[in-house]
Amino acid sequence: MSMSRNLETPTGITPGDIYFVVFRHKWRIVILTLIGLLAAAVYYNRHQAQYQSEAKIFIRYVTDSRTLNPSENNSKVTSLIDLNEGVINSEMEILTSYDLALKVATNFGPDKILEKLGGGSNMITAASDVQRNLQVVPGKDSSVLHVTFSHPDPTLVQPVLTEIIKDYQEMHERIHRSIGMSDETLQEKTTDLKLAISQTEDLLRQAKTNAGIISIADTEKSYQEEMTRINRELFMAKANLAEHQVSLRELTSSAGKNGVSTNTVASVPTEQLARYKSVCARLTYLERRQNDYVQQGFTDDSKLMKETRDGMVAAAKTKEELETQFPALVEVDTSVTSSGSTPTLAEATEAVQVTSLPLRIKELNAQLAQIRDDAVKLDQAEEQIADLERTKKIQENNYLYYTTIQDQARIDEQLGPERFSNISPIQLPSPPYPATGKFHKTLATLALGGLLAGLAWAFLIEFFLDRSIKRPVDFQAKLRMPFFLSIPDLNHNRRSRLAATERRQLESGDQKSLATTANGALEIASPLVNHALHPHYDALRDRLVNYFESINLTRKPKLVAITSTAKGAGVSTIAAGLAASLSETGDGRVLLVDMNRENGAAQQFVRGKAECKLDDALASEKRDDALVRENLYVVSEGANGDGLSRIMPKRFASLVPKLKASDYDYIIFDMPPVTQTSVTTRLAGFMDTVMLVIESEKTDRDVVQQANQLLLQSKANVTAVLNKTRKYVPARLQHDIHADM
Repeated sequence: MSMSRNLETPTGITPGDIYFVVFRHKWRIVILTLIGLLAAAVYYNRHQAQYQSEAKIFIRYVTDSRTLNPSENNSKVTSLIDLNEGVINSEMEILTSYDLALKVATNFGPDKILEKLGGGSNMITAASDVQRNLQVVPGKDSSVLHVTFSHPDPTLVQPVLTEIIKDYQEMHERIHRSIGMSDETLQEKTTDLKLAISQTEDLLRQAKTNAGIISIADTEKSYQEEMTRINRELFMAKANLAEHQVSLRELTSSAGKNGVSTNTVASVPTEQLARYKSVCARLTYLERRQNDYVQQGFTDDSKLMKETRDGMVAAAKTKEELETQFPALVEVDTSVTSSGSTPTLAEATEAVQVTSLPLRIKELNAQLAQIRDDAVKLDQAEEQIADLERTKKIQENNYLYYTTIQDQARIDEQLGPERFSNISPIQLPSPPYPATGKFHKTLATLALGGLLAGLAWAFLIEFFLDRSIKRPVDFQAKLRMPFFLSIPDLNHNRRSRLAATERRQLESGDQKSLATTANGALEIASPLVNHALHPHYDALRDRLVNYFESINLTRKPKLVAITSTAKGAGVSTIAAGLAASLSETGDGRVLLVDMNRENGAAQQFVRGKAECKLDDALASEKRDDALVRENLYVVSEGANGDGLSRIMPKRFASLVPKLKASDYDYIIFDMPPVTQTSVTTRLAGFMDTVMLVIESEKTDRDVVQQANQLLLQSKANVTAVLNKTRKYVPARLQHDIHADM
């Protein structure tokens, strides 16, 4: 349907929200503002005139020596270019420290500082006053500090500020530099360190002599190179031995064949045959060597394994080339037979090599073992030598540190007071002048503080503490329910006086206003009606009619229930006003059913107890007793008793056919408030629509949501009316069409 559910409510705080909060809580804001102004007036009358002096301090650089341990010399000089916010803040902390204020009070005298502050000679009070009245502000993008001191005595501010700057320079020197030593102490330190360095050098020299080395790194490097060379020569010697052994066997085998060769081998040149046999022997040796390395635990990335693999690849390649060139070489091992013969010169030469190479291999193994023993001894001596070298380095650094301090002390002694050249005032303390800036700032804070506190309190209540529904815009944004209209509270502000005599809408006046029909029924002849609410009841009637048209509900009668979340929300008043307005639309009849035993809608038309029940009102021949005005009938159907509350849903189910068969256009039910046990939630599903009346500024939105959920569980079509709304914002600032009063 086209209701306010479809209206887009702006998110965040709108100007209308601000106007509403300000005007709703205007008295709180006004009272707190007056309190703030009163506090400002009291401060103005009791304020003691202040005078101040200002100076500027320029920090060129900061020398920071944080330790006296020479082995941890971390002295740092921060130049003007490198001064950052952290360094400036550190200097400001020194200037505003209590220790500095206590030193100033001690040097200047507490009695002078406290003379115009009540008198006395308390050192702590004087130091606290100095610290409280001292203000330090850093210059923008510079290393200049603006220092200001305030005091009621104009003759005191300038000399006290001078004392502050002087004491700050001394404290800066003491904090950032290490405590000085006497010349005798420095001389003794340097002499002891020089002797210790000499003793360490003797021990280091002796350790190197015993190990037979000059440099550990150079010796380790030479050992590594020597072991690599010996391993390489040992590898070549073993390869040559295998090669000569194979050659000797081949020569011996060839001599035993009496110069006869098979046809296959005869086709291969003798030179190539010998080369082939030598390559085969080398390949066999390298394969055996590789297996030995694998068994010894050498990895594939070790140097010996790489050299062996490279040799095997080269030998295999040569063998493959010879076999490709001379295919008969593949059968060389099976084409030769052995027999005894006299050794030739070649055989003798090979025999000599086979005999001498094992001796070379043995010698190389001995050399390799010796180098390894020397390397082990070097490892054992390396730790001692390294410790001595580290000790010597530390002693030399300490010696350099103390000699530097000794030289710096002599320079500081010659410079005298100029040693504070890193900090210097670029503006000496100015003559005293009235300090009005802080005074005016305090006045403004007190004056505006009340206003700001009132606004903060108002917004805190409105957005956090008070969760009630106050305006249609709040209703739409937070509840998301179909919304009809808002009805103003005529008892609010000056309207309450105008409506005092007409407060009970649609109530009969006295007995003279009651007329008796021919059959003896009572009807209202001239009821007292609050004419200010007639437009709202008519608007509610029109909204209801449009709503039924939008959902294509054309049958008669239409059942409308009006309820709320608590008593006093105005349900009976709205039910009576809506029924009266519907009865004025034409020839159709309207039946108002009072579902409450007390204070129901029926009593707003007829004094005392209604004379007709619901069953009689549904019968045309018996309903004349319920007629109170033209086309408007009022009956009572109590539902608050325990017995009736239990049987009402069942009874109502039996009445539904009679209700739908009646000739009424509208049947309005004045229902009790929605609760867990209320009959309203059990009867809501029988209604064509349920109108939930929400009392502005009293009904909590969580309660409304819970009531809405209970009604929706009964499959009811829930709409809402916001009753007793109040207007706070002036008309020219009002931006809510629903807030029309």
